[in-house]
Amino acid sequence: MTFSVLVEVQLRPGISDPQGQTIERALPTLGFDGVSGVRVGKSMRFSVDADNEAAARAQVDEICQKFLTNPVIEDAIITLDQQ
Repeated sequence: MTFSVLVEVQLRPGISDPQGQTIERALPTLGFDGVSGVRVGKSMRFSVDADNEAAARAQVDEICQKFLTNPVIEDAIITLDQQ
């Protein structure tokens, strides 16, 4: 089975986000008032072949832990859809 994968990586709560802070400070100068809590992350899309959804999720979780995230400061949200 082939699964379409979306991995969204974001800083863990309590970790400083300088990019998000810079964007948040710039928005009022562009006329966007009332925006707060800006956090910057990254997303990756790819496909995985696996026997079932549980196996695909386990493989993607391992990829995240070993390569796509810094598990000390980042969390990954994994979304799988069967193709």
